[in-house]
Amino acid sequence: MKKKEKKRMAAAYAMVLPSFIIVMLTVAYPIVLAVIRSFTDGKTGGFTLDNYRYFFETPAQLKNILYTLYVVVVTVVLAIVIAYLLALYLRFSKSKIAKTIGTLYLLPRFVPAMCAVYAMITIIRDSGLINRISLVFGQDLKLGLMYHASGLIVMNLWFNIPFAALIIASGLGAIPDSIIEGARDVGANKWKVFMNMILPLSVKDVIVAATFVWMTNVGSFTTPYLMGGNSPKMLGIALFDQFNKYLDFNRSAALSVIMFVICAVSAVVYIRSNLKENEWEQQ
Repeated sequence: MKKKEKKRMAAAYAMVLPSFIIVMLTVAYPIVLAVIRSFTDGKTGGFTLDNYRYFFETPAQLKNILYTLYVVVVTVVLAIVIAYLLALYLRFSKSKIAKTIGTLYLLPRFVPAMCAVYAMITIIRDSGLINRISLVFGQDLKLGLMYHASGLIVMNLWFNIPFAALIIASGLGAIPDSIIEGARDVGANKWKVFMNMILPLSVKDVIVAATFVWMTNVGSFTTPYLMGGNSPKMLGIALFDQFNKYLDFNRSAALSVIMFVICAVSAVVYIRSNLKENEWEQQ
């Protein structure tokens, strides 16, 4: 290797080094410290698995984990399905309604989470707007969404559908019209065009959207804090209790690792899909 090339590489590494050090200090070091503390006994300072056993053997804590997984899985499935249908409509419809929706559907992303949750509470609570409107017609309609998983899911959909639709719509927009028109010219109907062309070309964007929706909701705090019940709790609230109420930092670290592992599931799916796509492109 020539001296000039060595100098260029050294200069490049020197420019990257400050950012690398900052990432290691602010991201990697806290993660490593949390993992170490999660296996540390709070009294003796020795190695232990009790911090993890507490969350998987205590019925209330295990119920929190299962409850979080239920809310997250349902949110991801519903958000992706609705967002995909919305993205398809915006991509292939030329109507004025589609243009209007395409202009307005991202507005929820600009509303502060606290304001959005409180607004939803005033609508869906048992004495909220929907109940008052029903009283006008002689009914007493109570949705029962407050302090229930269904209410959290509805609020999560309000936040996540626009974001997921934005990602999927960008992928659908990259599909050339000439490909679709060519398929129709050779006799393919709309269903075959969708199943054989549109869906395969947009799968990667769907996985990306699902990954972000999954990770966002595993550690969500604002919505569960304002709309969730006392038991079971989302993991974000359970972590808050362990850290702030009980001051059990080792169990907090263990729960943080558990949440990280749950989030890593979606990351693994995303990485595997990228590896498969690279293998397909190399063939």
